[in-house]
Amino acid sequence: MLEIRNLRKEYNNVTPLKDVSLTVNDGDVIAIIGPSGTGKSTLIRCVNMLEKPTKGQILLNGEDITQKGYDIKTARQRIGMVFQSFNLFGHLTVIENLMIAPCDLLKKSRQEAYDTGIELLSRVGLKEKANSYPDELSGGQKQRVAIARTLCMDPEVILFDEPTSALDPTMVSEVQAVIRDLSASEKTMMIVTHEMNFARAISNRVLFMDEGGIYEEGTPEEIFERPKREKTRRFVRRLKVFESIIDSSKFDFYSFNASLDRYLMQNDVPPSEKYRIRLAIEEIVQQLLWPNLSDPKINITVEYSEADKTSIVAVSYGGGRFDIRDSDNDIALSVLTKVAGNLDYHYSEEEGKNTATVKIREE
Repeated sequence: MLEIRNLRKEYNNVTPLKDVSLTVNDGDVIAIIGPSGTGKSTLIRCVNMLEKPTKGQILLNGEDITQKGYDIKTARQRIGMVFQSFNLFGHLTVIENLMIAPCDLLKKSRQEAYDTGIELLSRVGLKEKANSYPDELSGGQKQRVAIARTLCMDPEVILFDEPTSALDPTMVSEVQAVIRDLSASEKTMMIVTHEMNFARAISNRVLFMDEGGIYEEGTPEEIFERPKREKTRRFVRRLKVFESIIDSSKFDFYSFNASLDRYLMQNDVPPSEKYRIRLAIEEIVQQLLWPNLSDPKINITVEYSEADKTSIVAVSYGGGRFDIRDSDNDIALSVLTKVAGNLDYHYSEEEGKNTATVKIREE
């Protein structure tokens, strides 16, 4: 079992990890996702002690590998790592790359290291490349060799740092297949990845990182289907968000529409979808809210999902409880119904805020 306690990592001008605590159980396959710069790679580099934590502890089966005097080489034998850039020795053959660490660090005989290496090359589908040099391999083959090299040390935990990010798209699937095979063998793994479908398929736990730590954690179903927190939801749905506040009846709608049009154009929203979004905002704000609010302060959010090509318009406003669906403006409601695939209303007693949410109807 791997336990991370109150881990903090500071650099001169940034603190990617502020206070991270995590327990990794034997056999866990943990996918680590999140925007760039949120400490994902820093976390696993600290676990492997490639980066020394500023504060906190990392315990592997009860042993604190961060404590002064602990043999870093021992930690790295127990915690293997696969990098983005393969890091193979170009002057050695594939099998020699696999043999060097077991012979030097584990003091295995060359024959034993050779036999293990050939067995693992067979496992990743590259036995016939044993005597080739790295320059003779494709990117996907190099990464599979790198995985086999890590397995040669029989580590208790394997860390993957964006293992497919440096690969041509045609080679990604072959590396993912090897990692899937490892996950079925109950190897404990932590995988930093930007491939959401892969993360969902391979893991039993998902960490979404932001704000200097683990922003949200859950099963793949919880994170990808029912995220609880807003940044997680936006990330997994690949949401592009437009926000604006209308604070008076003299609000400049021409400028607002120009900004909205730029957002819709930048995200390649289809023309018919653009029309329905604009129409939904116009009917809600100008026809249903302004005539009923004495002090209009309206927050408009438009979300367009790259993942499923859907749009949502959310309009929040104060002024006491008022469900726009109860309006007597039948014409505006009729127009709104035609563009809305779904129309929901929520009132927060605590905040005194109304929210009308429209899922734009698909063609």
